[in-house]
Amino acid sequence: MIERLKNIETRYNELTEELMKPEVVSDIKETLKLTKEQASLREAYEAYQTYKKLIKELEDAKEMSKDPELGEMARIEVDDLTTRLEKLNQELEILLLPKDPNDGKNVIVEIRGAAGGDEGNIFAGDLFDMYKRLAERENWKIELMEEEHSQAGGYSLISFMVKGENVYSKLKYESGAHRVQRVPVTETQGRVHTSTATVLVMPEAEEVDAALDMNEVRIDITRASGCGGQGVNTTDSAVRLTHIPTGIVVYSQTERSQIKNKEKAIKILQTRLYDFKLQQQEKEMGIERRSKIGTGDRSEKIRTYNYPQNRVTDHRIGFTLNTLDRVMQGDIDKVIEALITEDQARKLKEA
Repeated sequence: MIERLKNIETRYNELTEELMKPEVVSDIKETLKLTKEQASLREAYEAYQTYKKLIKELEDAKEMSKDPELGEMARIEVDDLTTRLEKLNQELEILLLPKDPNDGKNVIVEIRGAAGGDEGNIFAGDLFDMYKRLAERENWKIELMEEEHSQAGGYSLISFMVKGENVYSKLKYESGAHRVQRVPVTETQGRVHTSTATVLVMPEAEEVDAALDMNEVRIDITRASGCGGQGVNTTDSAVRLTHIPTGIVVYSQTERSQIKNKEKAIKILQTRLYDFKLQQQEKEMGIERRSKIGTGDRSEKIRTYNYPQNRVTDHRIGFTLNTLDRVMQGDIDKVIEALITEDQARKLKEA
């Protein structure tokens, strides 16, 4: 562990020197690349500096404990420093676990109403609101990418980008089927129904992740359509892209400009191609890593939102909260933290 920390320290210092060179400062792309790499090392680097400081203080305290007059005070300090070092050791083990290369990326989230008809679509809208409120709490920005309104409310499909710091590291566990148990507004006899909406979280693709050959893409320009005619364009500005090799189709109509809709559609297509590539890689590797929480498959039931009991349960780790009202207001930090903690524990066990 110490050897790896020394290597991180060396590389961090090298990057500091590189970033001070005039030829690097004048190259925005290179500066961004090196700054990003250094940021990924900073937490481990700073923890190692603290570790070295505590080791030195512990050595000094042990030496001082031999002094007849200061011995008792020094022994108390030795115990305190030993406890702090043990805790820091555990933190360092987690910091040195293999990082998901996508953790620092923005994401595109796609929510679809599934089982339950109108109620599934309404719940898709509720989930969108939940993530929107979470984004506000985290100071993330949301950009609407694609939407298909449902006449009863909510969405049959809503797609949006979430931009911010380490978004994928927190939202990557949200992919799967979310189940809601409640009395629908359309239910006249007060019976509890079960409906579902599916969530797909994809790391934003960069050009290096998924090169898109536009010669393999069919572009169709159509007139935008929508529910109730509100805000719908009367010009041919909606864009549909079909990636011929994979059959992936994306559609964008949220902007009034055909050019902007095309830009959004290309971004969505690149991200879906990158997600497709990641899935193929996992299949080629054989069975899923034992440490992975869930498959991330859209059909996997991951969570139940029970309104009558004000309860939310994540089935993958058996975690339950009786604060569903707060969760739907975006307060899902405890669920996310429990998933991250379990993920780290499994990776440590596997390592």
